Parts: sequence; structure tokens; C-alpha cells
Amino acid sequence: MQKACKRETSSIGRDIIQQLIMNANIASTEQVPICQDTGFTVVFVELGQDVHIVGGDFCEAINEGVRKGYAEGYLRNSIVSHPILRKNTGDNTPAVIHTKIVPGDNLRLIVAPKGGGSENMSAVKMLKPSDGIEGIKKFVVEVVRAAGPNPCPPVIVGVGIGGTFEKAAQLSKEALLRNLGEKSKYQDIARLEEDLCKEINKLGIGPQGLGGRTTALAVHVEIFATHIASLPVAVNINCHAARHKEAIL
Repeated sequence: MQKACKRETSSIGRDIIQQLIMNANIASTEQVPICQDTGFTVVFVELGQDVHIVGGDFCEAINEGVRKGYAEGYLRNSIVSHPILRKNTGDNTPAVIHTKIVPGDNLRLIVAPKGGGSENMSAVKMLKPSDGIEGIKKFVVEVVRAAGPNPCPPVIVGVGIGGTFEKAAQLSKEALLRNLGEKSKYQDIARLEEDLCKEINKLGIGPQGLGGRTTALAVHVEIFATHIASLPVAVNINCHAARHKEAIL
């Protein structure tokens, strides 16, 4: 954020980024939420194949942790039990849990609360293989353009390419877990990340949508194998409050 502030050419944009930095510092020192939207708890689990869970239901244990954490932290209740009837669960459960079986005897938990404003601006599209790299760029930039100020920019843009419809979406969210600005291990994808970030920052949306060159702090792209007839692309946008924490047991 400090680097972005130095690069920002808009005086209003610089002022907004400085306020966001101040807000983050207050949240840290006072131990209060950085935003009133304390998110939908998304948990990525890497379960070692030699680990055996005993003493109860694993998913319920995670949900109990969510109940306890949100209550003790005085965090807003943001989850409704039925997407149509909209009755609040009152304790921020259930969490969305993605479990992957991996070699070893460790249990890794990555907790990533995801705000609704940025999540609402996300999209998936099944491109044609012939659309190629230019088609991917066009789609990603258009998603950010359409989002405008709604996801509270400056944003972090997660992009998933490949797999199937749902795999691309999961990849795009996993991309947000990467350290900010950490490049892809694939050179061509790293170049794509740079190109996308430049194009997005040319949109002029700026901090909080009030103009400037800092619309995205970073673009992270994850890829996976896909079908010869398919080119799924997903965009998952995160506001500047990119909250995630992990523990290895």
C-alpha cells in the first residue's frame, strides 16, 4: 500500500490510500476488524494421508472454531442459512471447506474470510480454446472494469485458468492466498500477471473508485490441465483487506 501510494498520480487516490493504511494500523493496534464485513469463512485444508482424525466430526470442529472465533472477536454475523429465505445463522457458520489429501502426517489449515462486496464482483466464463491469451486478458479486464468501485479498490485479482467450471473458480480463490505480488513459477504466466496488472491499472478506476492508477495491487494467476475443447477462466476479486492465516498441526 505504501509503494502504491508513492506511485499514485491522483492526489485524491493518494489521500485514500493513506487513510486505508491508517485504518489498517488502527485495526492492528486496537485489535478491531479492518472492515465491518468480516467475511464468509473459507477454509483450505491439506490433510496428510497418514493423519487420522479422532474424537468427533472434522468439519464440525472447524465450524465450532468459526463460532468461537467470531463470537470472541465480536465479528459481524454475515451468513444466512438459506439463500432465498435469508435467515441469519447468528454465528457465521457454516464455513466453506475445501479439503485436499496430501502426502505426510501434517494437517495444514488456511483460513481466508472473504468479504461479500468483492466476492459479488467475481465471474467465470467458459472461453473457447481459440480465444487464446488475448481472450483471457479481455475477459479479466472486463470483469474488473464492470466491478468498478464495488469491490473497494485497490483490489487483488485472482485468476484461475483451466480445469473444469468449478476447478477454475477454486483456482482463482487459491490464487488470492499467495503472498502479495509473488509471481507464478511459470514464466509465461508471470508475464500474463504483469500484463494484466498494467492493463487493469490503465482503467482509471483508482482507490475506492474515485480515479487514479492504483486499481489493482497485484494479479495472481493459477493454472491447471484442461480438456482439449475447453478454456475455463475464473476471476475472483479481493478488496485490499486480503485476510488469511494458516496453521500447520
